[in-house]
Amino acid sequence: MQNKKPKIIFAGTPEFSVPTLKLLYDSGYEVSLVLTQPDRKSGRGMKITHSPVKKYSLEHKLPVYQPKKLLNNEDVKNKILSLKPDVLIVVAYGLIIPKEFLNYFLHKYNIHASLLPRWRGAAPIHRAIEAGDKTTGVTIMSVIPELDAGPMVEKEKIKIKNSDTTGSLNRYLSEAGANLMLKVLQNIEAGNIINSVSQNDSEASYAHKIKKNESILNKNESAQLVCRKVRAFNPYPVVNCIFRKKIIKIWEADIAEIDNYSKINLEPGKFIVIKENLYLQLYDNAIKIIKIQPEGSRPMSAKEFINGYSVITGESIT
Repeated sequence: MQNKKPKIIFAGTPEFSVPTLKLLYDSGYEVSLVLTQPDRKSGRGMKITHSPVKKYSLEHKLPVYQPKKLLNNEDVKNKILSLKPDVLIVVAYGLIIPKEFLNYFLHKYNIHASLLPRWRGAAPIHRAIEAGDKTTGVTIMSVIPELDAGPMVEKEKIKIKNSDTTGSLNRYLSEAGANLMLKVLQNIEAGNIINSVSQNDSEASYAHKIKKNESILNKNESAQLVCRKVRAFNPYPVVNCIFRKKIIKIWEADIAEIDNYSKINLEPGKFIVIKENLYLQLYDNAIKIIKIQPEGSRPMSAKEFINGYSVITGESIT
């Protein structure tokens, strides 16, 4: 394949996948087919919506195919074989890729948003922040039937800042992964040997899919953990609780530093209002709420919330 651009089949669905597809397109690679998940109903009106990958593909006249499954699917098999592709690139596709499907490709790679083997699975960025990891990154690995367990060919490591959210890391790592994938493709194109390193399965951890009920604020958890969850679950599903029988979402929070804090002595779950600052008492400390969203309203500052809803010290969440 030396000095010849490989024919690519791209499989991806969410926003995280788009930078890689865009870079392939902008770099002149032949994307013979884009696989993405079927359209789904979403939003208040439950309208049928395209995935971000499908939207980009249609805008750039790339052929799109949306099978409900790949396993034992003759239509998929015939379509892939007719295209005679060289490379499969998978970026957060979301469907199981069976072993028989992998046999159609000489090269098959996956972009995963963690430093494998840590955080294999569906939600690596969320889990890294929630766990308090100091670093994360992105890994290019060969696709094998086992989940995120293939040999690693490229990695990039970054520090997780205290201000990072899943949203901010998602944006950065999607771009970093795209650039690493381009490097791999350029090596394939040049006929270079693609070196790989096997994962140590004994060091593996799993980033299980985020469940919506995980975002419910637990007043008996530590302030450190709740602050990490606020960052981990931003932009979805967003840490939330009940206040005055309505849902409030906490978009941004930090560990509280309050003068004479020991004299306040409130139970977990109580608000503390000091001038224009809003705090929430937890079992070991308080958190300072920076951005909050009452049900039916937009996200707002703590000052706006205090003034707009006349919040006073001692009011409780549930």
